Amino acid sequence: MSGFLVLVNREHPLSAPPPASALVPALPDRPDVLLLRPAADALRRLLQALDTGTRIVPVSGWRSRAEQESLWASSLRENGPAFTQTYVARPGCSEHETGLAIDLGENVPELDFIRPSFPDTGICGTFRARAAEFGFILRYPKGKEAVTGIGWEPWHFRYVGVPFAREIADRGLTLEEYLL
Repeated sequence: MSGFLVLVNREHPLSAPPPASALVPALPDRPDVLLLRPAADALRRLLQALDTGTRIVPVSGWRSRAEQESLWASSLRENGPAFTQTYVARPGCSEHETGLAIDLGENVPELDFIRPSFPDTGICGTFRARAAEFGFILRYPKGKEAVTGIGWEPWHFRYVGVPFAREIADRGLTLEEYLL
């Protein structure tokens, strides 16, 4: 993997995972949710700038190939192939394996691991509106499912770096449209 603009999807599987030594906790109080250091640092700065407190929580960051395989298999069993192919990337084709993707959720009592609540309003809407200032893009926007191959995921953000995130967001593009 080289740089933050790596494209990982069904047509572009991950060539190599990041080294474990490059992964750090996304937030100090969540040592189980890991990201590459630049993404974790940017996420912390963004959450601090918005003074989110505990209203937004990290749900899922870096995943090992084995964890993605387990998630894929359990979703197939529990939700069926249509749901799984819409919301869960195949092992080797998941951005979570890069250490650059983070699923966030509104801190609610019944937080869904696969599809966490992340509304367009309130603090979540503010996060979404300011994400590009800190290098994040909404990776799977509504109406772009045919381009990304993944259903609308308002909770899934991808770190690409500040100048790229701003350009992608300003132009209303997906990472596929920007890179291909």
